[in-house]
Amino acid sequence: MENQTSTNEFYILPFSIKSSFISFYLALFFLIYLCGVFTNAFIIMLIFSSRNLHTPMYFFICNLSIVDICYTTITVPKLLYMLISRNNTVSYRECFIQMYFYFFDGSAEDILVLAMACDRYVAICHPLHYQLILNKKNCIILVAGIWMLGSFNSFVITFPASKMIFCQSRIIHQFFCDGKALMNIACAGLNYLYIIIYIEIFMFGFLPFFCSLMSYVKIIKVVLKINSKEGRKKTFATCSSHLIVIIMYYTTAVSVYMMPKYSVVLEQIGSVLYTMVTPMINPLIYSLRNNDVKMALKKLL
Repeated sequence: MENQTSTNEFYILPFSIKSSFISFYLALFFLIYLCGVFTNAFIIMLIFSSRNLHTPMYFFICNLSIVDICYTTITVPKLLYMLISRNNTVSYRECFIQMYFYFFDGSAEDILVLAMACDRYVAICHPLHYQLILNKKNCIILVAGIWMLGSFNSFVITFPASKMIFCQSRIIHQFFCDGKALMNIACAGLNYLYIIIYIEIFMFGFLPFFCSLMSYVKIIKVVLKINSKEGRKKTFATCSSHLIVIIMYYTTAVSVYMMPKYSVVLEQIGSVLYTMVTPMINPLIYSLRNNDVKMALKKLL
């Protein structure tokens, strides 16, 4: 370990940006961040102010909007600061704090998306038991459990990641302190972390996606049995927005974490979609495709 360098700070290399294009990227990312925070905050305000939206489904959507605001706030302001100041260094402590909150929100969003799929499954396949299963008390306990599990899961990843040893390079080829980017430059302390990552992929990747997919398969079977064409259309319209969010979320996540090690540019583009664009689009999908939200918006205006 004679080549081992000090890990007091890392150097983040966000994209290969020429000096003449920095202003463009600065304006672009600031606009994306502003739109994401505004649209999600507006959805939260709309749900709180409209009594007809005080249902389990919108309670989960409200929490998803909170997660999306946190997602972008964890990564984008630091990126904007680096573009303005040209100071790309980040301390060891700041890096792993950012990583902790990034995985915290990612874990919470994984389970929230699954909870929303289960909500639609119970509402459509077991409508008579909906109020009993997803009453106010159970929803609060479920969401509190999701946030606690997200926090614990993030600690399980971040703590062993902080024990990695960096022998030569301290350059992070990403626009934030991502676990995969740090693992690419580490030279020791990875064995235990790889085991955790494989468990994570199964527990918070494959399993929630498979359960969500199975719930929508059962939903589609029930919907197809509805005699009323209008009833089928209304039910599909309600579920389609959730299904779009699930597909977008897991597609962008897979594109980032299953990308080959050498595809740095593609990995960073995927990360932009995953951490900035998807959180910005989520509330638009719910508001534009949901009649309840449209009616609440009209009353508010």
